[in-house]
This record gives sequence, C-alpha cells and structure tokens, in this order.
Amino acid sequence: MTEWDLKKLRVLRTLADVGTVTAAAEALFMTPSAVSQQLTGLSRQLGVTLLEAHGRRVRLTPAAELVLHHAESVFAELERADAALAGHVRGEAGQVRLGAFSTAIPALVVPAIAALRTTHPDLRIRVREAEAAEVYDLLADGAVDLALSLAAHAPPARDARFTHLAVHTDPLDIALPAGHRLAAARSLRLADLADEPWIYGNSGPWSQITTTVCEAAGFVPRQAHAAADWAAILALVGAGLGVALVPRMAGAGTGAADAARVTVRVLGSDRPRRYVVAATRRGAEEWPGVQRVLDALRNVQLD
Repeated sequence: MTEWDLKKLRVLRTLADVGTVTAAAEALFMTPSAVSQQLTGLSRQLGVTLLEAHGRRVRLTPAAELVLHHAESVFAELERADAALAGHVRGEAGQVRLGAFSTAIPALVVPAIAALRTTHPDLRIRVREAEAAEVYDLLADGAVDLALSLAAHAPPARDARFTHLAVHTDPLDIALPAGHRLAAARSLRLADLADEPWIYGNSGPWSQITTTVCEAAGFVPRQAHAAADWAAILALVGAGLGVALVPRMAGAGTGAADAARVTVRVLGSDRPRRYVVAATRRGAEEWPGVQRVLDALRNVQLD
C-alpha cells in the first residue's frame, strides 16, 4: 500500500493554489529548494510524475490532479476530525457511557439527557442499567465511564481505583393507601406511623434504611409484607396492606394506576434521605464530557 505523506500533499495543494514554486514557498514559509525537495520526494513515494515544465513555470500532471482530487477528501475529513476533537476536549462532543441503577434512570438520567440534547447536542450519552452494586464492576472493567449508584453501595473511599463524586440527596417519602386516615393530615412525622404495618425487603440496604430510620424516630417497624421491587411495594400499599418508605426518585416511575391508589406524603422534620453518588475510574473525573454529564445530573430537581 502506498505511503501517503500529508505534509508533502499540503505542499502540492499549495502549489496548485498559487501556481509557482516561489509563491508556494512564500505561502508555506519555506525556501523554494525545500518546496522542490518535498515535491520530488512525494513523486518518488507515489511512483508517478507530478509536475511538468511549462515555460518558466510548472504545471500539475494528470496524475497530480488525480492525487489532489482524493487528497481534498482526506483534508476535509481531517478538518472534521480536528473540529470533533476540539469539541471533545471542551466536553461538547463525543460519547459518555453511563451506568445507572433503575430508579435513577427516569428520575435523574432521562431529564439530564434531555437537557444535554439542548445544550450539547453532539455529546452522546449511552445508558446501561445495572444494580447499584454491580455498576462498579462495569466501571472497573471499562464498560462504562461514569457509574451512578448509592452511597450505601459504594466501595470504601480508600479504594484507589475510583473517584467518588456527590450527585444528589434523595429524600425518602412515605407511601400510604389513598384512603388512609393520615393521607390528608396537615403534617406527618415518621413517629405517627409507629403502629402501622410496614412493607420493605427482608434484607439488603433498603431493609436496613427502613429499620434504621424508624428506630431513629423511636420505634421498630412491624413488617407485614416483604418486597424489594418498587412496583410491588406500591401495589401492596395501594391494596391497603401497609405503608412504606419510598425514595423521591422512585416516584418518577410511578404509574397512573399506582398514583390513584397511593398517596405519597412528604415527611416533616425527621425526613430521612439517601445519597446518590457517582464514580469514575481515578483520573477520568477530569474528562470534560464526564463533567458535562455530572453537571446535568446535579441540575435535575427532585424536590
């Protein structure tokens, strides 16, 4: 395959534009002999004659015209590559692969992408759903560039593979059956629900969060039903079978049927929260595209 020398091709293109070796040398800040050497070297590399004498001037041969015809396409692609690279450096173009847990996608990721489509239309976000704990394995393997998770699932801060970044505080609300005696109460505290049947998982961080925040409010929740999926939890609440803590973000995925049967109330002064965090491979937090995505995620309003 022929070796193409872009520097020599630019010399040939300049000669075609200005007409003489002397003028090409002036345009390129070279000596005429250096221009001649570049063109002779290109002719030797390509194995064709590029110039022919024409009085005191030179003109391009048909072979040179053919070379320049294709070279213009190459130069145009390089210009586009330069523009794309500049956009990438500014965080305005390119691709960011984002791993996120399920409730974060409708509540945070989708609104963030919608905003970025307006402000940075050439920045492509590729979303991959993963469990809050699993997403760190994807990050370590290079399958995603940015991992959205919960502080409860994050590896220890001393893990040198990752840089952790705060994203959002997700308030925890209380889901009540629509006809519950406290559904229309003027104010509601967690302690008001001490005698209620509760719905939460048998194990895992969410079970721990529910029991911990209830104990902080002065009671141990009586578990009536065990469920971990938000749709299942809300269906049980809507059927009048108990109450449940639900993250504000989980409400973004609540369907119309659940909304009709469930009343979600904001708790008062003892309102608990969970913390949404992001992580990158150490050093990648400085990528401009990652910074754009993080800014968009942080700008989503949950309250």
